[in-house]
Amino acid sequence: MNLTDILTLVAEHKNERGITHWSTMDNTNGLKSYGLGLTVLRKLAKKIGRDRELSLECWQSDYYELKVISLLIDEPKKITVQQAEEQVEDLNAGMLSHVFSCCDATLAKSSIAYDLAVSWHQSDSIPRKKSAYGLLYELSKNKRDKRLTDQFFLSTISYINQTIDNEPKSVKLSMATALMGIGKRNLTLNKAAINVAERVGAIDFNENGQKCEPFDILKHLTSDYLKQKFAS
Repeated sequence: MNLTDILTLVAEHKNERGITHWSTMDNTNGLKSYGLGLTVLRKLAKKIGRDRELSLECWQSDYYELKVISLLIDEPKKITVQQAEEQVEDLNAGMLSHVFSCCDATLAKSSIAYDLAVSWHQSDSIPRKKSAYGLLYELSKNKRDKRLTDQFFLSTISYINQTIDNEPKSVKLSMATALMGIGKRNLTLNKAAINVAERVGAIDFNENGQKCEPFDILKHLTSDYLKQKFAS
């Protein structure tokens, strides 16, 4: 499959309602769109499969969907710090920032994910901060990496507690997502995360006429499932 094939595949799934919505958004960064949502794009990426060179070609496209697909089909072992540093500067469109670090995308599976999360989470760059906490959310699921100790995550929770109040909404939401993931690891981290969630409260991230429910971290950290999980 080549770049033309992927563009044809995306065009075949175009969504007129999504295209209309894209035209009303103020964060398209000049990209064109076929109106596809992330669920559909993940299915298409799975069909395409891992392809490093094709991923790099897709990233250079002026279509939003191809950039998303690029982040989903790259080969984790081949992603470089230089590449990540360049891409993080170009995430100002749609869900690119979210997909870049979360959504089971390839960067979080790379060997550089931990180092990027550590170096970016205290950055003055908003895209880097958001991406750092997205990576930390994904890393919270990793039970094999010996660097991901309770102490590491407790330190992260403490830092979030100290800084979240002064961050913009987009960073607060990423921090809250990381907090949610970390708090699901074990009882010790759950209790620490709940303490912060109770203080912070639900995060209202609505902008530009959105009508989404505020993100309630506490609700996720005190679910019946987790209570049962940690009771055993």
